[in-house]
Amino acid sequence: MPRADFYLIAKPRFRDDPLLLVCELARRAHDSGTATLILARDAQQAEALDDALWAFDADAYIPHQIAGRDEDDDETPVLIVAPDADAPGRSLVINLRDAAVSLPCERVLEVVPADDSAREPLRQRWKDYKARGFEVNKHDM
Repeated sequence: MPRADFYLIAKPRFRDDPLLLVCELARRAHDSGTATLILARDAQQAEALDDALWAFDADAYIPHQIAGRDEDDDETPVLIVAPDADAPGRSLVINLRDAAVSLPCERVLEVVPADDSAREPLRQRWKDYKARGFEVNKHDM
């Protein structure tokens, strides 16, 4: 059964910089050997996430790249995808976009902003995933 995990931002360090939570989730996935796709909201967010992953942990490099910039997209453990690029299916998808993930995957991680106005669309996504047979979980971060 596929799984959708919603990570609700609560801690001040994540509230101040939500991409830190995305980096933490990407590191956990990489440490477990799971190929990860990050669906960025737009090209600017993809660039910001690329920069954030470079700077995230001085002791642990997380191999990543923005899709379409190099020929080895399929081999890169963490692939960041802007909306205008093709997104290959991966077992784990971190979704930063407004719509539920429709790509084939085993697990989706949804990062939920602290802003209450951003949470309402996520309630609909929760329902969408449940209707598609996903096991749905919530985590306070």
